[in-house]
Amino acid sequence: MKTNSLSTWALNVSPSPTLAVDAKAKSLKAAGEDVCGFGAGEPDFDTPEFIKEACAKALADGKTKYAPAAGLPALRELLAKKYVEENGIAEVRPAQVVVSPGGKYSCYLAILATCSPGDEVIIPAPYWVSYPEMVKLAGAEPKFIFAGDDQGFKITPDQLRAAVTPNTRMLVLNSPSNPTGAIYAKEEMQALVEVAIEHDFYVMSDEIYEYLLYDGVTHHSPASFGPEAAEHVITVAGFSKTFSMTGWRLGTLVANETVAKAVADLQSQTTSNATTFAQYGALAALERPSESQAAVREMLVHFDRRRMKLLEGLNAIEGVTCERAKAAFYLFPNVSSFGLSSDEFSTRLLEESNVAVVPGHAFGAEGYVRLSYATADEVIQKGLERIGSFCRSFN
Repeated sequence: MKTNSLSTWALNVSPSPTLAVDAKAKSLKAAGEDVCGFGAGEPDFDTPEFIKEACAKALADGKTKYAPAAGLPALRELLAKKYVEENGIAEVRPAQVVVSPGGKYSCYLAILATCSPGDEVIIPAPYWVSYPEMVKLAGAEPKFIFAGDDQGFKITPDQLRAAVTPNTRMLVLNSPSNPTGAIYAKEEMQALVEVAIEHDFYVMSDEIYEYLLYDGVTHHSPASFGPEAAEHVITVAGFSKTFSMTGWRLGTLVANETVAKAVADLQSQTTSNATTFAQYGALAALERPSESQAAVREMLVHFDRRRMKLLEGLNAIEGVTCERAKAAFYLFPNVSSFGLSSDEFSTRLLEESNVAVVPGHAFGAEGYVRLSYATADEVIQKGLERIGSFCRSFN
């Protein structure tokens, strides 16, 4: 055996391009460069104080031992209640809830618990960069359906039906979406879930951005569309985006009891449990809803202002067109008119203008780039000026 040989899984997985862009921008900043970074996929606000205090108290009180693999019972109970009262799922028992070390891990465990080698997982593009890699790590095969800005970045039931084969095991839905900020209307979502029920495959519904909504839109959980939907849908989310807790690594999963138990068993053999004292911070977020909602509202005021500033600025640049995102904190402009690949556009923009964006190629969408407006207003203003100058250089 060669000591430097790697497994098939390690050789087939790609590093996260979004984290790579953010790391490169931070490295340039550390070297003294004035970089406008639009790559980060996390809120630029601190975790609400009352959540931090609850965690600190738990730490001081010695809540430092193992917790049940599926999460603290009190936290699972409140999450079950939340999904009934807020998301409209008819019945959710604590046994259907698993708390994990991050929403990303919830997604991976959902796929790992249900998909085997030879299975196909349908992933609408543009997609979050990690979905295909997770599918490959489970030994399954990702299968893509593209929906560009001409479709509002949303697939249709006809597209889904055309992609279904006897090997289809799961559809991944991410609404609200990273990278586009698109959100499916209730009827659109229902139509897709009906196809899944008809052909008997799972839907993994990634709802991590469910509270970051604008323009009066409403988020709908597909598991709320009746008993059959609840049986087929695996709902994943977490505390990272809503409460600016990205580094806390706290994800959630709700599924039928068979899937939830399998996920908890897999977690027990891989990570044991989400960090115990961090879970007490999440517990406080659910126990004190008025304070939690106030924190979200405050964050949304800033995000909405930045969204409109960035949107208007991008659409004012000749050759750039950008859909109006209705959720999350991303815009996904079309830059195909400049005749560069998204990788070339992003690389040159960083090297020549000190602006960091993520190429659309990473999301399965050539000709686009992703910008996060989870950054300061002055960075947005300066970044828009630099992007405008860069784009005008092609005229």
